[in-house]
Amino acid sequence: MANDQLIYGLRPILQATQDEKTIDKVFLQKGLGGALYSQLEGTLRDQGIAPKYVPVEKLNRLTRGNHQGAVAFLSPVDFYDLEEVITKTVEAGKKPLILALDRITDVRNFGAIARSAECSGVDAIILPKNDSAPVSADAIRTSTGALLEIPICKVNHMKDAIFLAQSLGLKIIAGTEKSDTSMYDAPFQEPCMLIMGNEETGVHKSLIQLADAKALIPMRGHINSLNVSVATGILLFEAVRQRG
Repeated sequence: MANDQLIYGLRPILQATQDEKTIDKVFLQKGLGGALYSQLEGTLRDQGIAPKYVPVEKLNRLTRGNHQGAVAFLSPVDFYDLEEVITKTVEAGKKPLILALDRITDVRNFGAIARSAECSGVDAIILPKNDSAPVSADAIRTSTGALLEIPICKVNHMKDAIFLAQSLGLKIIAGTEKSDTSMYDAPFQEPCMLIMGNEETGVHKSLIQLADAKALIPMRGHINSLNVSVATGILLFEAVRQRG
């Protein structure tokens, strides 16, 4: 991540929140207290930013500066409201195609996924505020700039995004190997949200249970598994195929 995206110290981070900078992640040292620390916690809470509480060793690895128990990363992109993005897409006469990434933490996978998403016409990418790869300069480079073209929406909980999308008429499709339904039979031709899961464990089972449909990629080889960025690209372009 570029150095100009990292800020540290209680007052500089507090000032960034007051200046309405777009903050991607905040790390706070476990067990600290004090008036300024509490003020920063309250401000972050009011702005819907959930800090991660970590040991001081983690902060020392992030910066050699006098971090005072607080390190933050600014986002090089602004974040969008999911409901507003879906509504505007529908008003423009399009069938929304939304991509939700459940705990995708590898920056290179994230960037590659964003590149496929932009090429396939995805209208927005949803990320959880925690347990996701940072929207960083490295991610933007890996995406060849695609992250600058697609609205990025951050949500506290992926379930909230699912419930909102369903209330707005979208079908939720989970990309998963735990299915007998081929991607060719998944309802990608309808307004939909595709959920792709963690590199190791896939889409969380609680999210699969909320999905309206599942999508299995047919495979003929012996390995029987794909990198998540490759799998996402395959499913997104099946959506393109179905939509004609």
